[in-house]
Amino acid sequence: MAIIVAIVIVGVFIGSRYYRSSIQSGPSTVPQKEGLIREDSPTLGPADAKVTIVEFLDPECETCAVFGAIVKKIVKDNDPNIRLVIRYMPLHPNAAKAATFVEAAGEQGKYWEALDLLFQKQSEWGERHGAPPNAPKPDIDALFERYAQTLGLDLKKLEAAVKENRFAAKLDRDKRDGQRLGVRKTPSFFVNGRELTRFGEAELKALIADELKK
Repeated sequence: MAIIVAIVIVGVFIGSRYYRSSIQSGPSTVPQKEGLIREDSPTLGPADAKVTIVEFLDPECETCAVFGAIVKKIVKDNDPNIRLVIRYMPLHPNAAKAATFVEAAGEQGKYWEALDLLFQKQSEWGERHGAPPNAPKPDIDALFERYAQTLGLDLKKLEAAVKENRFAAKLDRDKRDGQRLGVRKTPSFFVNGRELTRFGEAELKALIADELKK
């Protein structure tokens, strides 16, 4: 029995090393709502952090792009007391393709770099609010290929992931989990399982501060 338990523990540890570059994974010490965190969710920060932030985002969401830098700064400023977990809520037309890109980049150790780059370049590839109906559509495949080259990704591996639609089940699962948790917009945040009901930078920081005091 002890041997079986040891094998299971080792297996869990190996599986948790996905997105290892600057990311630490492992069992959370914070009680969470069912379906709030999955084993393969991209994670930034130590597993034993006092506060876990779960963000449901859409890479094509303009507010998500603005908040991306804010949230990462919060994590950095409070290291090692905060862990960030990313979940997907693809609501925009190009969101699934964008999430597939960052997940495929994650397999090559460039998850956070890819997500940051898509946020920075969102005006090039994303749906623009207020754009005229007859505005030309961007060539997303060409743009993403250029971004992949910028990141130094292996294009053949990236293309294989896209062709296989490798992360479709993960995206669908995240969306279902989010819907069960009441997520209807992006970004949506949970701090140690507590939902941020009134959205805003100050409100998010206040909720985090409240959890850090406990």
